[in-house]
Amino acid sequence: MTTIGFIGLGMMGTPMAHLLHAAGHALVVQDARPEITARFAEAHPGARVASGAGDYAACDVLITMLPNSDIVDAVVVPLASQLKRGAVVVEMSSADPNRTRALAQRLAESGITLIDAPVSGGVKKAVAGTLAIMVGGDLPAFERVRPVLETLGKAITHVGPVGAGHALKALNNYVSAAALIATAEAIHVGEAFGIDPATIVDVIQASTGRNNTTENKAHQFMLNGAFNSGFSLALQAKDVGIAASLGRAMGLPMALAQDVYAMTAEASESLGAGADHTELYRFVGRS
Repeated sequence: MTTIGFIGLGMMGTPMAHLLHAAGHALVVQDARPEITARFAEAHPGARVASGAGDYAACDVLITMLPNSDIVDAVVVPLASQLKRGAVVVEMSSADPNRTRALAQRLAESGITLIDAPVSGGVKKAVAGTLAIMVGGDLPAFERVRPVLETLGKAITHVGPVGAGHALKALNNYVSAAALIATAEAIHVGEAFGIDPATIVDVIQASTGRNNTTENKAHQFMLNGAFNSGFSLALQAKDVGIAASLGRAMGLPMALAQDVYAMTAEASESLGAGADHTELYRFVGRS
């Protein structure tokens, strides 16, 4: 078994860390909210709470599951002098791919390898250990941590050099956001025309417009007014913004991505920091 540092016990990180503990790995855990960290350690005998950077010195692997690159840099950079040479940092957040590359280069100077391994599938698949994981970085390091990743996901794909995982995650979330907005608009227009919203979703799901929203979100979180899928609208806006910025950097303006980002960012600001991304449905309905 491996000694793993795990930083970020949010809605995704907590079930992921739980699975690693259940698999027998020795865990050192930390979250920005001390009460969350304490609660996890109490529920998982043997897991240690990190009280300082030195607590990670024995870790073979450090996993980060954090909101953005600013926080990743603030958390990981101070650990560079504490982690042992040869340790692997597995950055599983949704982060800026260019900043991920810069961080990887900085850690390499201390003999530490960073691979980026963001996930897709939401809380449900995090709990089940069936996440899709897209990995960027050094292949030998990836093979070293593959058994750890296999505890967390089922579709684990090495997609390219360091940063490629974060790039593909942002692009995936852009496509997902575009489909959510298109589905929401179709439901509202169809309902205004006199068609039952549930029927609209069912017919699109059985037709060529089928997408993740019609399959996993519309009935489950949107039409019933639950809006509690577990992924925030603010994070979706951030990811779409990363995808749009990446397109510009590659000389490809991605006009639709710009529009999707503008709508998600506006919706996030209008609905507030705690809004679930499925609340785009009601934002589109009132626009």
